[in-house]
This record gives sequence, C-alpha cells and structure tokens, in this order.
Amino acid sequence: MEKVADKQEYLLAIDNGTQSVRAMIFDRDGQIIAKSKVDIEPYFSTEPGWAEQHADYFWQALCQACHQLWSQLEIPRESIKAMSVTTQRATVVPMGADGQPLRAAISWLDQRQIHSEPELGTLESLLMRAVGAKVAVDTFHTQAEANWIAQHEPEVWGQVDKLLLLSGYQNYKLTGDYKDSIASQVGFVPFDFKQLQWAEAKDWKWRAIPSIKRDMLPELVEAGGLLGHISPVAAAETGIPQGLRLIACGSDKACEVLGTGCLDSNTGSLSYGTTATFNITSDKYLEAIPYHPAYPGVIPGSFNIEMMVPRGYWMVSWFKQQFGLEEQSAAEQQGVTVESLFDDLLRQVPAGSAGLTLQPYWGAGADNEGPEAKGAIIGFGDVHTRAHLYRAIIEGLTYALRAGKERVEKRSGQPITKLLVSGGGSQSDQIMQITADIFGMPVQRPHTYETSALGAAIAAAVGSGIYPDFASAAANMTHPGDRFEPIEANQKIYAQLYSQVYRKMYKGLKPSYEAIRKITGYPS
Repeated sequence: MEKVADKQEYLLAIDNGTQSVRAMIFDRDGQIIAKSKVDIEPYFSTEPGWAEQHADYFWQALCQACHQLWSQLEIPRESIKAMSVTTQRATVVPMGADGQPLRAAISWLDQRQIHSEPELGTLESLLMRAVGAKVAVDTFHTQAEANWIAQHEPEVWGQVDKLLLLSGYQNYKLTGDYKDSIASQVGFVPFDFKQLQWAEAKDWKWRAIPSIKRDMLPELVEAGGLLGHISPVAAAETGIPQGLRLIACGSDKACEVLGTGCLDSNTGSLSYGTTATFNITSDKYLEAIPYHPAYPGVIPGSFNIEMMVPRGYWMVSWFKQQFGLEEQSAAEQQGVTVESLFDDLLRQVPAGSAGLTLQPYWGAGADNEGPEAKGAIIGFGDVHTRAHLYRAIIEGLTYALRAGKERVEKRSGQPITKLLVSGGGSQSDQIMQITADIFGMPVQRPHTYETSALGAAIAAAVGSGIYPDFASAAANMTHPGDRFEPIEANQKIYAQLYSQVYRKMYKGLKPSYEAIRKITGYPS
C-alpha cells in the first residue's frame, strides 16, 4: 500500500522476458525498491517447430505485473520520474490498421522457414558468393517471419499496416505511438546494424524481405530518448500514472550488458539466461562471425559483439523436467526454488564430472558451428549419476561461452581482463565458481541479478535527466557484487578437458551429425 510522500526520484522498469514479465522500481542508486513477477508460457505450438504467443497475452501479463507491484509499493507513484520497457528479442507482431494484432506473435524460438531464395540481381548474387555472404543472405530470407506470413497467409499479410517487434508492440500499447528503440532492433527486419538505422533503399535486406515496406516499420528513437507518454487507456489498465514519460532503452540482452556494468571491449559480460551469451561493448562495429551482425548497444552509437549458445540455460529447465522430480517435490515442501537445490548436485561431483563432457548444441545453428550441429554427451561410465549429468550441463555451457570469449578476443584484438556474470544462473555460488575455474580468471556478479531491468532503469535515468549521460548513470547505478577466484587444481583439470576433449568434439562428431540429419531429417 502506498504510504508517505518521498522526495527521492524513482524509476519504473519492466522486463518482458521469455519466461516471465517483471516490474521493478529502482532508486537513483540502482537499488530495487519493489518488484513483482508474473510467470508466462513462452509459446504455444500448433505445428512441430512452431512457437507462437498472442501479443495481448504479453500485454495482460505486463498489466498484472504492474498491479502486483503497486500492492507492495511504499512510495507514492507520483515520485516515479520515468519508465522504460525491455523485452525479449526478435518476436514479431503484425498489426492491422485498427491497431490490433492480425495473428499470434511469432516467437524468437520459432523454427519455421520458407523454401525460396531472395530475388537478387545476377551481379549482386555473384558478388555475395565471392565474398562468402550468400549463405547469410539466404538464411535471412528463409527465416524472416514476414516472408513466411506473406507466402503462407497472404490474406493476413495483405492487411498488415505495421510490423512490430514485441518491444514496439508494448510501447504502442503504453503510448498509442508506433515508436521503438534503436537498441531493440534484433530480428529479421531491414535494419542496418552498422549504421544503426533502417536500411537504405538500395540495401539487399529489402530484396530479401520484399513483403515489408518502409511505412510498415515504427519510428526509431535512440536509447535515452522519449518514446511517448503513458496514455489514459494504458494508465487505466496498468495503474501507471497517466502522462509518465516512456524512455527508449533496448532489448533484454542489450539492457543486461549495460546493467552488468559492461561498458568497454576489455570487459566481458556473461549471461546465464534462456539464451546464454558472451558480450563486449564496443564503439566500433565488428562481426565476431563474418556476416553475423554486432547488435546495437543501449549506449547510443555502441555495439554489443555477441556470441551465443541458443538454448543456453533452457537446458537447466530441461534437466528439471526430465530428471528433477526429487528436487521439485523438496522445493515445494521447503518453499525454495528448485534451482537452489540443484546446487547440492553440483557439490556432490568433482570438477570435470569424472570425464563426462557435454557440448550444448541443443539448438541447431550454434554461433560457431553448422546447421547440422547437435548436442552431445561423451565419456559415460558406471560411476556417473544424474548429479554428474547436471554438472556436465553447467560445465558444457561454460566451455561454449569460453570458446565464444576466445573468438571475440581474436576478432577484436582486445584481451578480456574483467568478467561479469548475470542472469538467473549467476545466483548460484557453485555456478559462479565453475565459471571462474573454466575461464581461469576471477568472475564477479553485479549487486543484483535483475540486470536487464537495471539497464532499462539506467536508460530511464538518463532520459529523465536524473543523470546527464550513460557513463555517469552506469557509474552510480551499477555496483560490484560477490567475486569468485579460480581454484588452481580445478582450473588445471578444466584447461585440459577444454583443449583436449571439448574443443575437438564437434570436428570429430560432425560426420555423424551430418549422417543423422540425412537419415532422420532432424534438424530440418
């Protein structure tokens, strides 16, 4: 219940992630004053490989998260100076002229593709083949959601007035304006990642997605800029004060990188989330993998150079569903999270999991491997238990992120001297220690694991004038948390397993992966 007047200035941040929608109030020091969380179903599927969710479902979850927040808030809502919304990336919402979604949103988890090639000129196509870009261009064309809708649901596509990412949809619901942040543009849309703007008319992306027209896309705003004000309708549905400024921030990953305090190319940001990632922030555009773009950072003019493990800490959820019944029952009885009990499994097993080694290519198209890639676990023996399997999952994910770090270092020419870890997995001391041991360097978590929301709050602080720029806002709102030093004996074991086993697995197993794909058709 709201209480006495407060002269402090507060910021509202909403994080619409893959697993939940969270609403938080931050003070000017980056401390969480109040928080609510609404768990959501990431998607429903009517066909194998499809992943969709109704856009209004996300909006209703946002409304619910806000109302839960107000019920515990001990400050007047009038002391909230501004707000920002960060969302999952690459989830697409086609909108009609009446401002309503025309079909369910296609989630970033969706795997459908079309079976055609972009209509490029002969010379253009030859040039792209010559420089090795043709595969990336074809992938962009086949995976673009707009192309799929246009080909398979032409009656729907014919009614599309605006094509939004989830971020743009939530902004529209809050303000009534079709605007989105530059730093939210991650997906199969005609965006120029190097110039940080919609692509010029001559750019090949327009020919790769010929169904999209420029007037279908929202106006882009730099992070820290004004997207609009909370409308009377949105205020009535959410309880957010009418007229409150909505400030542009960025995608959840971009906000997470900022919220950890990763502001330069010598600081690595590890994210243990549904998609596990390694990022640095750079003021120069750089592709860690040729023709895989660097994404826009929240700080205007910056880039997040990223390596990812597509299914990442989704594998922890997979383990929980398939092997964690004992912990699920115990957690319910004790009133704790299942993940906290999984730490006991990690403690039971020594570094290296008695040789059980996992490569986490559970989602085809891992950043540095081919489309035939699959997950693999090798080294099984009769000593291994489900505890060994769980530790091998964590170790395998961390090996993959270390490989990403080394690739970014090689491409950038800059050594990583500081490592910050965020996301749900960073709450585990055991996982933090494994990370330090595998990377062979100290690792630190921020003062809060809610770094996506914190990054959004930092943007709101700049946009509302609480701080004059992102550097000062980040300096005042991000703080170091616990630090973990590598254990020498563990580091030695991991270094050998990483170089002599893990790094050689993909090359050795690739012929088998290709045979499996040819025989079974999986992955398609």
